[in-house]
Amino acid sequence: MKRHGILNRHLAGALAELGHGDGVLVCDAGMPIPDGPRVVDLAFRAGVPSFAEVVDGLLAELVVEGATAASEVREANPAAAALLAERFPGLELLPHERLKELSAGARLVVRTGEARPYANVLLRCGVFF
Repeated sequence: MKRHGILNRHLAGALAELGHGDGVLVCDAGMPIPDGPRVVDLAFRAGVPSFAEVVDGLLAELVVEGATAASEVREANPAAAALLAERFPGLELLPHERLKELSAGARLVVRTGEARPYANVLLRCGVFF
């Protein structure tokens, strides 16, 4: 058994398969999940695991070269907006409907137990060299 890092075998395996430019949608429990991408549903109950916990866990495992979120997050969920601005200084903000369209092209969807609106981000994988 792994001692450190991500223990969920489905998520660990999915992360190992990602390549440069692949998209990873980290979403709250209410985000519509598109058909197509691999889905790892981590939601246990409302708020568990939190959006922040999942984002931070993924950032410990992935190289991220870009991130996109819904512009509505600034007004509807200031806590998530602050977290995203801190973790992703070059964060791109688009209307929520456009984020949902782009999420269909993600290779992986990671669903959190977050129960606050617009706690979603589309990550673009980078490379470590």
